[in-house]
Amino acid sequence: MSFVRPEVRAALWHWREVLLGLAIAALAGFWTYNAFGILRVLALVLLALAVLLILTGIQRGRFRGQTGGQGVVQVIEGQVSYYGPLTGGAVAISELAALSLDGRAKPAHWLLVPDQGATLQIPVSAAGSDALFDAFTGLSGLKTEHLLRLKQAEAPRLQVVWRRKDVQAMINSLN
Repeated sequence: MSFVRPEVRAALWHWREVLLGLAIAALAGFWTYNAFGILRVLALVLLALAVLLILTGIQRGRFRGQTGGQGVVQVIEGQVSYYGPLTGGAVAISELAALSLDGRAKPAHWLLVPDQGATLQIPVSAAGSDALFDAFTGLSGLKTEHLLRLKQAEAPRLQVVWRRKDVQAMINSLN
């Protein structure tokens, strides 16, 4: 029997890193105020780590969206796999040429375009899709704020989030 309403539990879980960071920051602040010597220095280091956890948690919380969509996403050792009811596939992050967000689909879909092979389409609401944040932030040259802004805008159009440098250079040479 749970004493916490499901929607409150879901909201707390959505912002879990931020809440953990705030708890660690409160503890580190208490230790900083009450300790002296080496313990104060350690508390300040812990406070700095808590601030980093809070900032990262805010980004992850902004990336997380609706849940309960079709399919399951797994990210294992640099490979994104999607198992859906109608489609599926796997793409290595190192082989990505482009990443787009297709807001025309309902729900919106991530489009992972590899060097060779078919584009992998992943609904933003698929189970485990929050693991994509870490995979996407590992892409060279990706601006995290740009990614978060596009995801939150929910614009009904196809938006390019990221292209690999050589692909972008080839597109620029064609213009």
